[in-house]
Amino acid sequence: MSNTRKQNTFFGGAAILAAGIVMVKIISAVYKMPLINVLGSGYTDFTNAFNIFNILLMISTAGIPVAMSRMISQANAEGRRNQVHKVFRVTATACLALGAVSSLAMFFGAEGFAALMGNPKSALPMRVLSPSVLFVAGLAAFRGYAQGHQHMAPSSISQIIEAFFKLVIGLSLAMFLIHTGHDESEAAAGAIVGVTLSELAALIYMAYDYLHTRLEEPDADDTAVWSSAHILKVFFSIAVPITLTSSATSVITTIDTSLVMRQLQNAVGLDLDAARALFSNYSGVLTVYQIPASLMVAITASVIPAVTVCYEKRNRIGAARVVGSALKTASIIAFPSGVGMMVMGKPIVMLLFHRLDPDVAGRILSILGIANVFVCLMLVCNSVLQAHGILNLPIGTMVIGGVIMVIFDFFVVAIPSVNIFGSPIGSAIGYGITCALDLLIVWKIVPGCPGILAVFGKPLLASAVMGAGAWAVYGMVFRLLHSNAIALILAIGAAVVIYFALLLALRILNRDDLALMPKGEKIGRLLHIQ
Repeated sequence: MSNTRKQNTFFGGAAILAAGIVMVKIISAVYKMPLINVLGSGYTDFTNAFNIFNILLMISTAGIPVAMSRMISQANAEGRRNQVHKVFRVTATACLALGAVSSLAMFFGAEGFAALMGNPKSALPMRVLSPSVLFVAGLAAFRGYAQGHQHMAPSSISQIIEAFFKLVIGLSLAMFLIHTGHDESEAAAGAIVGVTLSELAALIYMAYDYLHTRLEEPDADDTAVWSSAHILKVFFSIAVPITLTSSATSVITTIDTSLVMRQLQNAVGLDLDAARALFSNYSGVLTVYQIPASLMVAITASVIPAVTVCYEKRNRIGAARVVGSALKTASIIAFPSGVGMMVMGKPIVMLLFHRLDPDVAGRILSILGIANVFVCLMLVCNSVLQAHGILNLPIGTMVIGGVIMVIFDFFVVAIPSVNIFGSPIGSAIGYGITCALDLLIVWKIVPGCPGILAVFGKPLLASAVMGAGAWAVYGMVFRLLHSNAIALILAIGAAVVIYFALLLALRILNRDDLALMPKGEKIGRLLHIQ
């Protein structure tokens, strides 16, 4: 295979994975928005269970697909098929062992974890969710095997299967349980049954794909030279740093949730049900807040191979250009979405979530709009650092930001006049500091990278003008028609037109920026962008 073909395969595989993940995030948002309206305060139980699940999941599976795919790719490159099969057997066994331990810990420790989260009503959803950890461990092994063969489509398809089952089964069960008189925490457990079944369905699909692939492979006559001990040593040396990086966000989120729930009860003086109802406003709007960050997947999936190719060719100027374009492209998405949340927080909540308090949830979403900008840029910075082989520094900067969030959760949420709003404020400040530190590191290690004003200046200006226009349109239409839905839709339409016009008028995009986007070259030719 030629270098060009290898590069195209790598970029194509990254694009397939990115497209699949973006589609999954969209389906997930479609699933969670009505689920919030069905569960009400029970959505707090749902998210509390998922916070514990995510930590155990990251410990069991986070670095597995990457570590396994690297080892299998190496063995494939050497033509050692029996070595590939031994790598899979040994690492898959390790995956399943970790998954089984984590599943049992979640099942038998559900009450303890629920108490840790400050919400005893989340114990039942945790217990129902516990088998999913084992299922996802098996999924991670099969996905690592497929990706090690540069076979990316099955991973994307399995993720879409997961999301679809969650949407259909989970939402249907939650609605059925509410309508038949069960309480909200039981309905949350019903929704999680859909999650568990979705992981099982995806696992069955990936197992079928694995068996189908094995049947088509020719017989191998090589000898597996790597011992099981060597395989595990290499496997964990790759997987552990990735796991630590990936787990940091889940750990911070869990600490954040636990502290907020406890402070609302202990310091502010709310009872459990009142704290659950108030916190559901925060966890509910996270569904909207997380959408722009999911779009960063497409950029980060392109950045890592693009920067890697430049460094293989010793092209530092090209690497700097890719990094600058990636940050600018991220800002083109992050700034308008963040400004949109800040300006339209309450109208968005009123349109999407009838079970949430629009005054409380709207203010939270507006504050999180600021955090959204920093999170999006931070994700791209992390991909740049990973492309340079720097894995530990992002963990350090995230820990610094996480400590700041924890401080706000402990001290500021405890102030009765601030209460729940202290958490999104802490998130905005914590992620802001993390993002600033990551940007400083990127500018330090990538000589020739464009300056802050060159990358962020024009997108920020265009987003500010867009936000002002959307705010004005919403206000005028709402006063005339007294319809939040119509006013918001027209305001969003006006925002899109204004922002798109400014992108062209200010010449924010160039061909290097578009190269990181799907069909970017065709878009550039259509818009005559040089």
